[in-house]
Amino acid sequence: MASIVAVDIGVLLPTGKAQWGPGDDPRDLITFGQTAERLGFSSLFVNDSLISPRIEALTMLAALAASTSTATLGTGALLPFLRRPVQTAQSLASIDLLSGGRLAVAVGAGFPGRFGRPFYTLSEVPWPRRFARLDETVALWRELWAGAANFHGEFFRYDDMPPATRPFRAGGPPIWLGGATPAALARTGRRYDGWLPYPPDPADYAAGLLAIGKAAADAGRAADAITPALFLTVLIDDDEDSAFEGMERYVCATYGMPLAEFRKVQAVVAGSLDHVRAAVGRYIDAGARHLVVRLGALDLRSQYEQSERLASLIPAWRRVGGAPSVGQQDLA
Repeated sequence: MASIVAVDIGVLLPTGKAQWGPGDDPRDLITFGQTAERLGFSSLFVNDSLISPRIEALTMLAALAASTSTATLGTGALLPFLRRPVQTAQSLASIDLLSGGRLAVAVGAGFPGRFGRPFYTLSEVPWPRRFARLDETVALWRELWAGAANFHGEFFRYDDMPPATRPFRAGGPPIWLGGATPAALARTGRRYDGWLPYPPDPADYAAGLLAIGKAAADAGRAADAITPALFLTVLIDDDEDSAFEGMERYVCATYGMPLAEFRKVQAVVAGSLDHVRAAVGRYIDAGARHLVVRLGALDLRSQYEQSERLASLIPAWRRVGGAPSVGQQDLA
């Protein structure tokens, strides 16, 4: 009998206009979150980007804080450089309070090319040393949440700060890091409460966890203090050709690139229920314990249908070894 482990299955809300059909009402995203919670998803995540028009991430989480009751509310991933750091600390603490301590904050520093550097220009923040700036921003948040009146860092210096809003939980919400470079793995082990990457190969995920564990041990931290999460894009369709065609449309609409290129950098799974169960099971076998699933559908009706099909797999994914093994060639 397979042993039971605490695997959380979350879903990314389709907050971007590229995922809405012509007649969709973005206010239905609140109902989508409520429905996902009833279906058994243990977390509701939103992403943060300027790639296309979308509902702003923290605004969406504030709405979900008041309309849901049990699901973790997360960012996948928040881009702190888009906002002033003290203001962001206030917003995050407020969401954590309003949700009763259900917030998890995954952060990232952006990417080269059109997915990152232009956003820094719009935010009037320099691109160089962006990772150090990210680490210091998180350190500032934690100091504010602990009641600090002063903060002196490389990028931010504040004296006589007024009392900050305290989060629901002492120490504030857990902060996860996105990214899988060697430097990101080391920083995760030393500083962060979780890891949210999207590697195309489960073997790379397992190797990343080992590196994080070593960095944590070197820093005197327990490896189990770091949540091993995973971000992946899934489309379920009994017809394999239709699954790939649907995912191709989704990736092109969302990122403006072909699926073949996208698959080289992000975890993507498309196919039947059995295929998806097995493919995602390989990541669980590699150590993933909190899955954040983005549904590859381009309107809210299809998002609902995909979430219902995905929810049927939750019991299987909560069992280590419960999913059959799958060859590398089976990963879509």
